[in-house]
Amino acid sequence: MRYALQTPLSREMLDPLRAGDTVLLSGTVYTARDAAHARMAALLDAGGELPFPLRGAALYYVGPTPERPGRPIGAAGPTTAGRMDGYTPRLLALGLACMIGKGKRSAAVKESVVQNGAVYLGAIGGAGALLAACVERCEIIAWPDLGCEAVRRLTVKDMPLTVLLDAHGGDLYESGPAAWLAAQGRE
Repeated sequence: MRYALQTPLSREMLDPLRAGDTVLLSGTVYTARDAAHARMAALLDAGGELPFPLRGAALYYVGPTPERPGRPIGAAGPTTAGRMDGYTPRLLALGLACMIGKGKRSAAVKESVVQNGAVYLGAIGGAGALLAACVERCEIIAWPDLGCEAVRRLTVKDMPLTVLLDAHGGDLYESGPAAWLAAQGRE
């Protein structure tokens, strides 16, 4: 199935999604990678507030390249999501609805996705220029000293993504290869 979603996201909006579905995501998307996640955890540990609202948010694991003249952002391909796994269950429990990245996630993240009615969406690695073309606006909102890993607020339109983990326990990294093998008669 193919879905068009607009942030902020709710459980009701994410509930119909299944691993393997296509999503065209529009609205506000925040960016954060490893270093920003460490700072967010330290901020939460100290009782502080994050630089963006988590409830219903979409968080893209990306460190974009510098923008070209006339463009809001440079190439914006995903980074490996597993590096953020240690921080993710806490963020999901605080209301994060959607993560965007590439690669498999840990059992703890998968369990937390289901518990919190969230999703993990996959962006195509190596397609940073295509993904950047979906970005209409980009502004750094926290930790500019982190360079490409600074937290940004993006405004995106029709960003093409694939559901990798759904709120019901579906995992495309498991079901995809199994379906392919079955189609080949090699179950």
